[in-house]
Amino acid sequence: MAEPRSPARRRALGAMAAVLFAPRIGAQPRPQRIGFLNGGMSPDESIQRHLIRPFREGLRALGRVEGRDHVIEFRFAEGRADRLAPLADELLRWQPDLLVSTANAPTRALQQATTTVPILALAVDDPVELGFAKTFARPGGNITGISSWGAELLAKRLELIKALLPGAQRVGVLGNTASAKQEPLERALRRFGEPLGLQTQVALATTPEQFGDAFEAFRRGRAEAVMVLADPMIFMHKGRIAELCNQYRLPSVWGGRDYLHGGGLASYQADFIEVFSRGAVLADQILKGAKPAEMPFERANKLVLVINLKAARALGITVPRPLLLAADEVLE
Repeated sequence: MAEPRSPARRRALGAMAAVLFAPRIGAQPRPQRIGFLNGGMSPDESIQRHLIRPFREGLRALGRVEGRDHVIEFRFAEGRADRLAPLADELLRWQPDLLVSTANAPTRALQQATTTVPILALAVDDPVELGFAKTFARPGGNITGISSWGAELLAKRLELIKALLPGAQRVGVLGNTASAKQEPLERALRRFGEPLGLQTQVALATTPEQFGDAFEAFRRGRAEAVMVLADPMIFMHKGRIAELCNQYRLPSVWGGRDYLHGGGLASYQADFIEVFSRGAVLADQILKGAKPAEMPFERANKLVLVINLKAARALGITVPRPLLLAADEVLE
């Protein structure tokens, strides 16, 4: 039988335990973990400039120090939709405090991977129509974020095409099945195109090899212009698509300035730098305890119009002066 401990012995053991298990003075909690899922290429300068830098700088402006207050783990699908689900699972195994997604397909992958970890969805289309939120005002689940306008932006791009090509009647629309669904897209285009006297023809590609078939379909449909929808796969192969636009002599309107360097005529898109700077504010709120279910989905405040005058001259198009004056940037 063990000998009973004396009062002095118990006091000594208690003092030792207090020293051993007391919180260390100056000890820091582990940095909060932010998992960031993007469908594009990891070394791409456009992603760095428009998405990652504004997000990081926005967090820094709020007094957060990366490495001390938070760490960010990035995953990029390199334009392959089939990689998004495995990458989402990989981020979840890291046990993040917050997940950040960019655009529709990465958000869908995270939504299917977790219903508990907060998700900040940036630059998505209409979150209610996509099933990411019950309403803009009260999302109701684990997802909130910023919409880059969705269907309304299609209307504005069609108006832009009509302003650039007043006599146009038929427009081809090129997208990726990972980011757009045929029937809802066609319905929205009809709704916005008919008042402008525009008929639209949608071609959604699953692989880059299908781009040529899409342009052949546009030729048969007598398209006079092309609207190219923003998507990581399309961005990665924008050079090939620009070649096809030039080959078929089709003026093109795109979803982002950096798409235009291959010869695109114009771009009309949400200001992603502003979206991801604002996203940092929402991320900070969530990391401090705000619930996505109760945080209203926001809309991008600013749309950016870019006109490529070099492409216009090559196509023999005279850009109306009011459009040039309205442009945020004119590429010479």
